[in-house]
Amino acid sequence: MHDHSLQYPLPCLYCHPYSYIRMVQNLIERCILFHMSQDQCVRALAEHAGIKPLVTVTVWKELQKENKEFFRAYLQVTTPRPLFMSRCFQRRPNLARRKHWK
Repeated sequence: MHDHSLQYPLPCLYCHPYSYIRMVQNLIERCILFHMSQDQCVRALAEHAGIKPLVTVTVWKELQKENKEFFRAYLQVTTPRPLFMSRCFQRRPNLARRKHWK
């Protein structure tokens, strides 16, 4: 029987930098599967995996450089729209109706 509560040691950034960076990349890719923003990913990896935010941001930026088109589209999906813009579009039809009443 397997004990799923066992924690496997994480690779050491200083001893095995390639393995560590690859692990951070894989964790970032998991965050992307959950449609997390960069800030959400940085917080999640810091809290749950103990990865320093600077490391996550650095790996994220390198992934962006390598995959510009993907991240351009991804940022459009994950970036919240300004609230005032959605209000403007909701009010616009009402203003149009009022013009016809005068």
